[in-house]
Amino acid sequence: MTEIATTIVQHTPAATRDRPPANLVGPVAWLRQNLFSSWISTAFTLLLGYAVLRLAFGLINWAFLDAVWSVPYLSNGKADPTACRAASGACWAAVADKWRLTLFGRYPYQDQWRPAICVALFIGLYIVSGLRRFWRKELLYVWIGTLALIFLLMWGGVLGLKYVPQDEWGGLPITLILATFGLACAFPLAVLVALGRRATGLPAVKMLCVLYVELIRGVPLVALLFMASVMLPLFLPTGTNIDKLLRAQIAIILFVGAYVAEVVRGGLQALPKGQAEAADALGLTYWQKTMKIILPQALRLVIPPLVNTFIGFFKDTSLVVIIGIFDLLLSGKTAMSDPTWQGDAAEIYAFMAVIYFAFCYAMSKYSRNLEAQLGRSRNR
Repeated sequence: MTEIATTIVQHTPAATRDRPPANLVGPVAWLRQNLFSSWISTAFTLLLGYAVLRLAFGLINWAFLDAVWSVPYLSNGKADPTACRAASGACWAAVADKWRLTLFGRYPYQDQWRPAICVALFIGLYIVSGLRRFWRKELLYVWIGTLALIFLLMWGGVLGLKYVPQDEWGGLPITLILATFGLACAFPLAVLVALGRRATGLPAVKMLCVLYVELIRGVPLVALLFMASVMLPLFLPTGTNIDKLLRAQIAIILFVGAYVAEVVRGGLQALPKGQAEAADALGLTYWQKTMKIILPQALRLVIPPLVNTFIGFFKDTSLVVIIGIFDLLLSGKTAMSDPTWQGDAAEIYAFMAVIYFAFCYAMSKYSRNLEAQLGRSRNR
């Protein structure tokens, strides 16, 4: 009897023997388990599905099917918004008419190719910096050269370029300048502050770092921007004047540095003490141990909160609008002040939202990829 059962098992096809029941795996099983497991779950699924479809169809109709993409222009060069007023959908013609003012602010119209090149240089710099094969000391020279070229293009005054004062800058280049310099300068400051808060042998340094972090984190960014714009000039010597954009940049660097310092400190505390003890056993100095062993591992542990802080900071750069700096948001609001398009603010806001989303999503996507790559290398 045992031999007969063994023969039956041996002659059973492998595909038939190993295939699980259809109601336990696959998309049908997932739907049944997660969305239709009970009558309450089924009711909520159907209700939410109906709401999502209703909103999706409404958005598609407003944004695409019933939208107005272009309008005629009058003899005086002004757009005729009659078609937009008669339509029930979005008026993307407002974006088509005001995209240059939204992106580049009050920068001279005939020279707006210069900030357009600057935006492309910023994006190229981000891409190069994100590739691990370029993580060498030469990357620092690339940053210095690219940023120097960006300011050369924005200011002009040389090589036949018309000089453009900084008060006429605006739009997306200002947002990228604030974000790039804010992150580039705040990150090393944050690392030093995080190390200083753990310096038990230097109580004065530790106290100053703690005071800096707690003071900056206890004050909103709006207050720091107002202090940098209004109060800082009062403490400067007579005749000394610091540009408003530079003052705002300093406030942003101090603000972001305090938050990033706490994230880095969390990574340092999460690292096992055995790493530092092993480095001490090898006879490494403090800075060799920190830069080659401790800090790389700590930063790898805090990639998600770091990127979350960076994304929040990139959006917070729009707060400079309250001190009159023409970033992307203020340029968009200026574009909406045109009486021709005063009823089409939603379309211009949507245009700016797409720009912010593109940069924030790129940071989020890159962080997930970087975390996965470092995780694979660690597992090996």
